[in-house]
Amino acid sequence: MSDVSLVLASNSPRRRELLAWLGLDFSVRPADVDETEVPGEDPQVYVQRLALLKARKMSGSAGFKDLVLAADTTVTDGKAILGKPNDAAEARLMLRKLRGRVHFVHTAIVVLSPASGRIEKELCTSRVRLRPFSDEEIEAYIKTGDPLDKAGAYAIQNAEFMPVEKFKGCYASVMGLPLCHVERVLRRMGYGERKNLPFTCQKKLSYNCPIYNRVLDGEDIG
Repeated sequence: MSDVSLVLASNSPRRRELLAWLGLDFSVRPADVDETEVPGEDPQVYVQRLALLKARKMSGSAGFKDLVLAADTTVTDGKAILGKPNDAAEARLMLRKLRGRVHFVHTAIVVLSPASGRIEKELCTSRVRLRPFSDEEIEAYIKTGDPLDKAGAYAIQNAEFMPVEKFKGCYASVMGLPLCHVERVLRRMGYGERKNLPFTCQKKLSYNCPIYNRVLDGEDIG
């Protein structure tokens, strides 16, 4: 079974762009959920909980033959969860805190079938070190407006700011949607194979991914 239509429970333009590379039909129906952290909640538990909430919220409005795809991404500094900054001042604090240091980016995805009630989950964790950019670079970056809708206040793909010094994991996941993890869920659910996906992703991102084969083989990596 290869025919499938997805409902993306997200309003993120980056997720829409990435998902299009799968070559599948999809519609966008953002899920508005309460993203308040539970006191003491582990960051990985947090992103998985939110992704599941989004998927369940949209399941009732999806077609019977659709699959709902939901995702949530968070940047973590130790156990501290860094979401999207509320304003320029908060973006400035985040960038100053993260520069020159290692942090982790967690993206959880959930694929839900309204027809069967089946739910499949994936969690992708990437290790990121930001370069030691200057205060002046931070201010110039904030003026572009780019940090204000990004978890952790930066975009790994920003060609001018180029925030990342060293990286280990899934590039697309740090952008908000680990495509090979989505692909292996669809394969697991019996929706065919899109063998060109990893090559399309690498070409679009201008990035040679060293882990895509291991991800598609089911290894817990990236």
